[in-house]
Amino acid sequence: MRVDSTDIKSIAYTEAGKFEETRFEKIHNVIFDSSNEASIIVAEEIAALIKEKEELNQPCVLGLATGSSPIKVYEELVRMHKEEGLSFSNVVTFNLDEYYPMGKDNIQSYFYFMHEHLFNHVDILPENINIPNGMVSADDLYQYCIDYELKIKSYGGLDFQLLGIGRTGHIGFNEPGSHLNSGTRSITLDHVTRADAAPAFLGIDNVPRKAITMGIGTVKSAKRIVLLGWGLNKAKILKETIEGEETSSVPATYLQDHDNTTFVIDSEASSELTRVKTPWLVASCRWTDILKLKAVVWLSELLGKPILKLTDKDYNDNGMSGLLTEEGTAYDLNIKMFNKLQHTITGWPGGKPNADDSHRPERANPAKKRVIIFSPHPDDDVISMGGTFDRLVEQGHEVHIAYQTSGNIAVSDEEALKFAEIICKLNPDNSEAKAIIDFLQSKTDKDIDSKALRQLKGLIRQSESLAATRYLGVKDENVHFLNLPFYETGTIKKGNLTSDDIDIVTSLIEAVKPHQIYAAGDLADPHGTHKVCLDALFEAIDVLKPKAFMNDCWVWLYRGAWHEWESYEIEMAVPMSPDQVLKKRHAIFYHQSQKDGVMFQGDDSREFWVRAEDRNRLTAKKYNDLGLADYAAIEAFKRYHF
Repeated sequence: MRVDSTDIKSIAYTEAGKFEETRFEKIHNVIFDSSNEASIIVAEEIAALIKEKEELNQPCVLGLATGSSPIKVYEELVRMHKEEGLSFSNVVTFNLDEYYPMGKDNIQSYFYFMHEHLFNHVDILPENINIPNGMVSADDLYQYCIDYELKIKSYGGLDFQLLGIGRTGHIGFNEPGSHLNSGTRSITLDHVTRADAAPAFLGIDNVPRKAITMGIGTVKSAKRIVLLGWGLNKAKILKETIEGEETSSVPATYLQDHDNTTFVIDSEASSELTRVKTPWLVASCRWTDILKLKAVVWLSELLGKPILKLTDKDYNDNGMSGLLTEEGTAYDLNIKMFNKLQHTITGWPGGKPNADDSHRPERANPAKKRVIIFSPHPDDDVISMGGTFDRLVEQGHEVHIAYQTSGNIAVSDEEALKFAEIICKLNPDNSEAKAIIDFLQSKTDKDIDSKALRQLKGLIRQSESLAATRYLGVKDENVHFLNLPFYETGTIKKGNLTSDDIDIVTSLIEAVKPHQIYAAGDLADPHGTHKVCLDALFEAIDVLKPKAFMNDCWVWLYRGAWHEWESYEIEMAVPMSPDQVLKKRHAIFYHQSQKDGVMFQGDDSREFWVRAEDRNRLTAKKYNDLGLADYAAIEAFKRYHF
């Protein structure tokens, strides 16, 4: 039976994910709990199309994307080829874009990316692979783009186009201002796009300013389009694209009038959509406890009124009359939700000894707890929960810190050279330090850090971490550098999580037998280091949960420097005094290699300590605006129930 894209949209996506047509939405979109599950469904559609074309003895013409979004799709296609015999012999591919100038052998090139993730692992014919040439001469570039466009048309256009979306709303590299009918061409990259690419290039200064890209018109000519959107970073732009007006300032909105497009997104990326964020504005809904709190907090913030001042009219005027029907009066509902938020606040993150804990986020007993703070990088602990960290130590708990990765790639070559030169001055005969200096002085963009250089960079971050943990009063023997193997590739692209990584985490938890675990729940990038580190922890917990000691273990998730839990999501809020804010700042300062000119700054020019303080201050302000006490700063946590 022929399986066309309409069948796939209505059956495979909708059965596996969540789709509800609403008056706000202008593009078909399906929400999945995880990007992995969604990626498999997309790969299955592509595989079905390849097989269908093969039966008809026709080429299958695919438009392909790069970036983190399609990686799992490509992994599943490779698996299908190796395990199920999916052949790519009839597949012709056209990649969306390439940096300019950019050599094919540069590890940052999209040519390298596509071969690394897909082409080297399947039976596609080399002559059927088409990727814009990032080294075409400036004189030939205009004609080259025309020829690329004509070659796509010679195959009858694209049968299927896979897309990601940038935070500027770009598809391919069609930045804001791109024309609806634009074709393949060279383009200047937006600053936000370059900032997002900066981690891969070890700094924004290394990111090319130009690129070659298929045009909006080229993309829209595809018979079928699937756009992937993962993580919190994409939530805002996805809302604008799906619900906003069609505009050149958000090029992805041009897909609104393509009649066979599906946006496939995960739960984090969907968080700003009206049907997710404020479902009561879309249709009548089932009022769960968490949805009630979410709605009341939303209404309070919308109207700029403390919760206890909300009236029946406020609820009725904003689509929430059904909630009042269920709860009775605004007065009763307001007190109930106010108390719920009030009970999240505690100055005793490890539990208050000899106290009634029925309305506290943590247990009173045992009074002295064993605690593990898992930190994906060697500074996430103090940046994200430095005040709570300090409070746990001061209140006498046995605190362990577990740095999951070495963080070596975040140390600049200049910083490493400084330390290598110091070693040589102290010991002129040190051959390893001399070798590092020689390597750095001859290093090119194509070179991956040597093992010795990675080791030195890792040691720099270890010494900074120990300085910070000593400042906060943690014994050295309670500081654990796990150096998870998945991270140690020497490049931005990391390995997959393996049993070796999980075993390391499992062994530490089993040795400490903690009553509390703190971990980074920041999922802004679902394929990033934080997500892999969290997956390693969750899998270790799955292994260990039959053990008796795990019955007494609670897991609290914090977020990183970019995002905070929404007010209604917070289950433990730890206030900080002005003195504690300063102490947290000083702990962050010990991470000197990450303080000035940090490589992974993103498009936020604030230093990490400033971001952290601003975020903690904003959380406290939100609580105060809701009608709760006025604190200098608050760190927030959400409990993970396993």
